[in-house]
Amino acid sequence: MDMQDIFNRTEEHQSFAAGQAIFQEGDPGDILYIVVEGQVEILIDSQWLEMLGPGDILGEMALIEDRPRSATAIARTDCLLTPITRQHFLTLIQHTPLFAIRVMRVLAHRLRRTNQQRLS
Repeated sequence: MDMQDIFNRTEEHQSFAAGQAIFQEGDPGDILYIVVEGQVEILIDSQWLEMLGPGDILGEMALIEDRPRSATAIARTDCLLTPITRQHFLTLIQHTPLFAIRVMRVLAHRLRRTNQQRLS
C-alpha cells in the first residue's frame, strides 16, 4: 500500500480556499495534515519557509511535541487536506512503518534545511 492509498482511505478531507489560514503560529497543535490537492505555504514570523504540495505533511512537529504551532500554514491555492488526529497518528505509526519513515524524512529534511540556513 503506498502513501497516497493511506491518505485516500481516510474518511474525511478538509477544503481550504486560496489565501485561507490552515493554522497560525502559536495555535494548539493537535492535528497534522497531508496535502491531497493544492499548494500550502509555510511561514515563520511572516517569513516564507517553503511550499508544500500533494503528498507533503504539515503540522507534524506540534503534534509530536504536544506544543503550540511553530509556523503558519496558508493555502496558496484551493486545497484538499487530510487531517490526522493524534490518536490516528499513533495508530498509523504503529501499523504503517512507511508512514513513520515518511514523517521521519520530513523532520530530517526540515532540520537539514534549518542547519544549512544557519551556516549561510
